[in-house]
Amino acid sequence: MEKSVFDTSFQQESVSNKIVVGLERISEVFRTLLWAEAKKAGVSPIQIQILIFIAYHKSSLCTVSYLAKEFDVTKPTISDAVKSLEQKKLILKDYSNPDSRSYLIVLSEKGKELVSITENYANPLKKQFDTFDAAQLETVYEAIVQLIYNLNKAGIISVQRMCFACKFHSKKAGGDYCEYLQKPLETKAIRVDCPEFEEKPG
Repeated sequence: MEKSVFDTSFQQESVSNKIVVGLERISEVFRTLLWAEAKKAGVSPIQIQILIFIAYHKSSLCTVSYLAKEFDVTKPTISDAVKSLEQKKLILKDYSNPDSRSYLIVLSEKGKELVSITENYANPLKKQFDTFDAAQLETVYEAIVQLIYNLNKAGIISVQRMCFACKFHSKKAGGDYCEYLQKPLETKAIRVDCPEFEEKPG
């Protein structure tokens, strides 16, 4: 039987065990910060996440189907959240989509106001990263980017809009290159959530 990284004795046997436990602690920070903001705003954590996503992503991604993939929950869960947001007058449904069976979700003015109040919930974590030097940040970022990409390839993360999975990404002179921007990509230039992302075919 495979040992658990939460077994404190086994945990000490490898750095990867300790990293997994460390990431679990960081995920708790996100949950705590998000819950605190949700409580103040009178909405649920997933509703805040939906509102912030809609505020900063192209309209074609703001559908129930895509949001379900984005947050790795069922369509009924997103539909319920959207229904509640509509009742609270935080979003509007746009039926101008060519597919008459679906609709795009857009922020109302009230929704935009709520986003401006809640969107910085992760700043306490960012402030900690701001104390790292450039070399430390690049090392952490490189590891995170590779981890996200590997988790996506393993089917654990269903959606990612990262350079490595984009049709504009290629390798030139042994390094990463963006055909859209027409320039090489250093580690710090790799994007985790690119607005120009288009999925690589196949």
